[in-house]
Amino acid sequence: MVKVGIVGSTGRMGEHLIKNVMENDALALAGVHVFDELKVTVPEETLVTNSMKALLEACDVIIDFSAPVATQELCEAALTNPTPLVIATTGFTAHQQNLLTEASKNMPVLYSSNMSAGIALLKQLVEQVSATLKDFDIEIVEQHHRHKVDAPSGTALTLGEFAAKGRGLDLDAVRVSGRDGQIGARTKDEIAVMALRGGDIVGRHTVGFYNDGEFLELNHTATSRETFSKGAIRAAAWLVNQENGLYSINDCLGL
Repeated sequence: MVKVGIVGSTGRMGEHLIKNVMENDALALAGVHVFDELKVTVPEETLVTNSMKALLEACDVIIDFSAPVATQELCEAALTNPTPLVIATTGFTAHQQNLLTEASKNMPVLYSSNMSAGIALLKQLVEQVSATLKDFDIEIVEQHHRHKVDAPSGTALTLGEFAAKGRGLDLDAVRVSGRDGQIGARTKDEIAVMALRGGDIVGRHTVGFYNDGEFLELNHTATSRETFSKGAIRAAAWLVNQENGLYSINDCLGL
């Protein structure tokens, strides 16, 4: 039985992770990391702690749906307590991204801004269409609930990276995340990544390819957060048997 630990256990995703791990007969909820009050009931044998070191020592694999500062603390602790890590947090600084890479030299680390199978496939489709329809303008729109704190979403940025990759471009050099006023005509290579926030939208991403006379839109809509929690659990069960290195959800799915 795989012993699973959760970072971000008091958040929206944390509750789904706890529930889904407890429902899986092949997994045991070995520990949860908390910064404040745990709002759900866990088995008596589950370690409830605010120590990353104690959590790492108690678990075979960690799933992290938290905030960048917590992920940084987790990775720093993992450097001296190597444990497979499934990271689904978004909004990292360059230093925090580099920390994931450093950690992956000592343990298997799976990082993905979105744990759904649909988004994993969508990334590949976006790259293929981008490379094929070279004269089409690319616009990406993401929609999320009012509580999401980072914008654009990590998933939207990842989709933008795959769109840019299809054309041999650097997303940071061509990305536009807002338009206002007399900005002039759209440039050929720019890739727009726009964010909408409202209500309780779990997540919707649209990648549009627009040309004179026609356009193509690729859409993915998540209707339940369990799409992400179950995807992360699938990734954790896979990751415990992998060698050290940095993996993506596509590696887990064999895409």
